[in-house]
Amino acid sequence: MAELPERTVPTVPDLTGYLTHAGHVLETQLSAALAEIGLTPRMQCVLRHALEAERTQIQLAELSYLDKTTMVGTVDALEKAGYAERKPSATDRRARIIAVTDAGARIAAEGQQIVDRVHAEALAALAAPQRQPFVDAMTTLVDGPLATPVTAQPVRRSRQRIS
Repeated sequence: MAELPERTVPTVPDLTGYLTHAGHVLETQLSAALAEIGLTPRMQCVLRHALEAERTQIQLAELSYLDKTTMVGTVDALEKAGYAERKPSATDRRARIIAVTDAGARIAAEGQQIVDRVHAEALAALAAPQRQPFVDAMTTLVDGPLATPVTAQPVRRSRQRIS
């Protein structure tokens, strides 16, 4: 087996790998738990944010980290289930908001209990004195240097001369 050149040996822990793996596992656990009441994590997230304030579909998509197409499908599913409806905004006649129905508020509350349980179970893997410092450190990263993704343009190859 070939040895790694010195410059390819990591000098810090693989934070991207750890966060990606942990996020994936936590999301699959959350998906399975919410499926028991007929919700997806996306549906739960949209309901929660829509209950906080009158918001448009675009605003909810931004808060929920969903692209336009995924958001439309999520709201369609919430409407079909009777949990939300598109309504004219009370403050801007041109805008439509996503209003949560009474059934939607009840299922969102049940969903939040599930989300809290899944998160508490994950944190329970840490010793009690490690939990709050871990959450504080993650919050510092997410609110600070990891708050905004970098907008990267694909690298374009230079034009090749055809002979």
